Formats: sequence, structure tokens, C-alpha cells
Amino acid sequence: MFGTVLAQELTPRAYWPTPNGTNVLVVTYQKTTGDIVTDPSLPLTGVDSDIDYLQLSYQRTFSLAGRTAAMQLSVPYSQGETEGLIEGEFRRRDTSGLGDTRLRLAYNIKGAPSMDAAGFQALRDAPQTIVGASVLIQAPTGDYEADKVINIGTNRWSVKPAIGVIWPLRPTWLLEFELGAWFFGDNDDFLGEKRKQDPIVSTEFHLVKRIRRGFWASLDANFYVGGRTSVGESEQANLQRNSRVGATVVFPFRPGQAIRSSVSTGVVTESGGDFKMFTLSYVYIW
Repeated sequence: MFGTVLAQELTPRAYWPTPNGTNVLVVTYQKTTGDIVTDPSLPLTGVDSDIDYLQLSYQRTFSLAGRTAAMQLSVPYSQGETEGLIEGEFRRRDTSGLGDTRLRLAYNIKGAPSMDAAGFQALRDAPQTIVGASVLIQAPTGDYEADKVINIGTNRWSVKPAIGVIWPLRPTWLLEFELGAWFFGDNDDFLGEKRKQDPIVSTEFHLVKRIRRGFWASLDANFYVGGRTSVGESEQANLQRNSRVGATVVFPFRPGQAIRSSVSTGVVTESGGDFKMFTLSYVYIW
């Protein structure tokens, strides 16, 4: 459920339910290095970044029409340095500040009715196919300077509707799939011009191994295509057709507390996305 660059995220267990009334607080540190900026479709080439992120997230599970639903709010902070070329001219910028706030609503359509702790344990013992839908909204709350190409905030609204499926291969092995699409509002103040971006279609695959209660690991992969931009009347040659792979481990060390770690790297990078990402999170559940 954590990432910094829209369609490039890898989020296993995004549709796995929890008992009604569950609260989750997550503090995440993320280190990214390589060809990465907050918005990978910016007109930059030869990008080299070193960025540290800190994100605070809160999620609550509740019943909606008798089905499991969850609402999650995330607020990121980032600090780092980015350098690259804009029309052959070298640019570098150090940034620090708040990023764009995100709100996600997920709803399980099939296989996960609203449940108590006993019902959740029964689902763990005998997993069934789960189908869920979600919508993720990113608000333009991050720091933004209109005369700068490199910014923390994006100065536009973005929304991603998606549908996900969990297939139990065995009681402790799950295969997860998500298909979604990012739609972007216009940035009306990009270096004095209007900047538009085409939608990005994204898919994710996760092979999850449940080891014991709260302890699991996954192999992760995604593929995304689209996102060509235009600035004023000029269309940019920045179609994204990229893919990433990674792995995630969650280890509980006390009742209601866990450490989550993940790594990922780009394997296909037609436009941006050639970066390494390491994430470490503290998870508190009550």
C-alpha cells in the first residue's frame, strides 16, 4: 500500500481484508536512487536522484453494505537532490517538504463480507477467491513552485480506479492481480504554460506466501503503459512503457506490531523508472 511514483508502485495485499473496526498506523521510510522524480513524465533526461521519503498512513476497516471496506489516508514528506538535463542544459535541485496527500477507498465485492476476528480467522484457515475494487485520489497539497521543473508536489489532481483479485493456490499461497488506470488533471501553472498528461494503465502481480499469523512474504511485479504529456501545444516524446520487480516481507515482533520491508528495481524502462527503491515500515494495529 506505499510508494512514491504513481503507476510504478508495488503494493501486495492491497485487497486482503481485516476484521471490522481494525485500525492500522504505518510509519514508512523509503530510499530511492537512480532515474526518479516525483513525476516521471517531466521533460528531464539523464536523471540521477537520491531521495529520502517519510510517510505517515492511517487506515480503518469498516462495514459498507455488509461487505468489508477500508479507508486509508497517507501524507508523505521527502528530502533529496535531483540532477538531469533539460533541452541539453544541466539542472540540479535540492528539495524538501510535504508531498501530495492520498486518500484510498477499497471495497471487497466478493469473498470478504464484513467480519469479526473469528470470521477473519476462518478466512485465513480456508482462503477463498476475493474480488475488490478501489479508488485512489491524490490531492495537490505538496510543495510546488511554478517556475521550477523539479518539484515535490504535482500541482494537479489525480485519480486511480482499480479492480483486484486474490486467488488462493493453496491455503498458504495466494496469487494477487490488480488492473487500474491513472487519470490526471491539468497542471495549469507549469513554467507559465498548461501541462496535460494521458492516462496510464497499470497492472500488478503478487505471489504471496503466508508463513504464520501476520508473517508473510511476496514476489512482486508490475507493468504500466501510457502517460504521454503535452506542454502548451507541444506533445512530448515520453510515453511510458515500463516494468518493475521486487520482493516484500512482513514480520510481526509483538502482538499488533510488525516490521515491513521491501525492495524493487526497474527491468523495463522505456521512459524513466530506472531506479532502485528500499522501504522499511513500522506497522501498529489495534
